[in-house]
Amino acid sequence: MAVSCLVSGCSLGGGATRPLAAGTALPPASPLPAPLVMIVGDSFTVGSGPVRAWDGYAARVARELGWQLITAGAAGTGFVNPGRVGRTFQDSFLKELSWRPEPNMLIISGGRNDRRIGAARIENAAVHLLELVRRRWPHTRIVIVGPIWMTRAPRWAYDVREAVLLAADRQEVPFLDPFEALGPHGRGWGRGAVLPDGVHPTLTGHVRLSRWMVSALRKHGVEARPS
Repeated sequence: MAVSCLVSGCSLGGGATRPLAAGTALPPASPLPAPLVMIVGDSFTVGSGPVRAWDGYAARVARELGWQLITAGAAGTGFVNPGRVGRTFQDSFLKELSWRPEPNMLIISGGRNDRRIGAARIENAAVHLLELVRRRWPHTRIVIVGPIWMTRAPRWAYDVREAVLLAADRQEVPFLDPFEALGPHGRGWGRGAVLPDGVHPTLTGHVRLSRWMVSALRKHGVEARPS
């Protein structure tokens, strides 16, 4: 019965349907749903200056890889530093993301604003956030992106990077290191990549960040896919 229905086009619900005419094109199969990816971060992620979130590196990565993206966080925030808005990455996760349906992937990006905090506090805060995410969304893939510098990073920035890396290692979470893209001398992302403030990326800088991130995700084998 099943074979004859496939050939003739009859209904399995009891009523016969007309056979498909020769040469009739079948309707396209329904596409798989786009992976749902969420990202929490600082001004590099939510947008700053003339570059808004929809033109930033995260949105560009999402378009390149076919994600549905939800962006959370705020400028000036970090794993420990609440910034002017009064909330850390964990607070942003709880307020903006944790009540939503479980995504395919969560990206936590930042650490730059955790200056003068102390490496141990940063590491412990990052570990606590990762544990919280896992309890809330046990099936979600998690990725951490370290602090981003568009120019030569100061020495203390490497301490922050190491603290975030250690937290990722403790929780067995992939760590993407933007410092690797600074080149052997740590000089930056190239001409035209930084706004006049000397900190935030231009549109060109976001394009370069997005290209690096797509490559890094593929290198680590953590591209989000539909569940």
